[in-house]
Amino acid sequence: MSLQEKLPFDPMKDFAPVTLVPTQNLMLLVHPSVPAPSVKELVRLAKAQPGKLTFASAGNGTGSHLSGELFKMLAGVDMLHLPYKGIAPALVDVVSGQASMTFPGILSSLPQVRAGKLRGLAVTGAKRSAAVPELPTMQEAGVKGYEPATCYGIVAPAATPQDIVMKLNAEIVAIVRQPDTNARLSREGADPVGSSPQEFGRFIQSEIEKWRRVVRAAGIQPSRTP
Repeated sequence: MSLQEKLPFDPMKDFAPVTLVPTQNLMLLVHPSVPAPSVKELVRLAKAQPGKLTFASAGNGTGSHLSGELFKMLAGVDMLHLPYKGIAPALVDVVSGQASMTFPGILSSLPQVRAGKLRGLAVTGAKRSAAVPELPTMQEAGVKGYEPATCYGIVAPAATPQDIVMKLNAEIVAIVRQPDTNARLSREGADPVGSSPQEFGRFIQSEIEKWRRVVRAAGIQPSRTP
């Protein structure tokens, strides 16, 4: 809602939340030449050299962009945003040293980390990821209140009867909590959730409000829809 001037729907009024399925951490990755072995050292470096460090994103308004802007806000640092047309070219330029850092999803960037081409400093979610358990969360690393993650949920049309919503919720949550489903999601860097419709509705509202504040603070202009 914060990135579009007008939408043909209202995400809170036109849909009935069913369940949040999994969330997936992003990672804070830096080029090996950046002299910061930890988030704390990166913040210190950025404060000593305001505007010098750059962060690459998949484009204006994307998760990797907003994650970088939130980091700037909460850590109190000044960094230059470099928008790309997708996370792949952004990763290429961080690997080559053209950009200092990026905030990609775990799956898209883990091969570069394992190969030593990028250095992982932290994951962005509320808890550590099973895919990279050695990396702390950003909050553990000292950036309080920092919890961006890619989220996948199920919604139904707003007019869906409540008993149907609850049946869908029960079936999907049961699948999410099966051991083989948990294992598959964990291998892909995702954290299974399986929330109630009420919990998911509150989550959607809180995410809208959180990212609206980030968009406004960063001065990102909403896109105009045709």
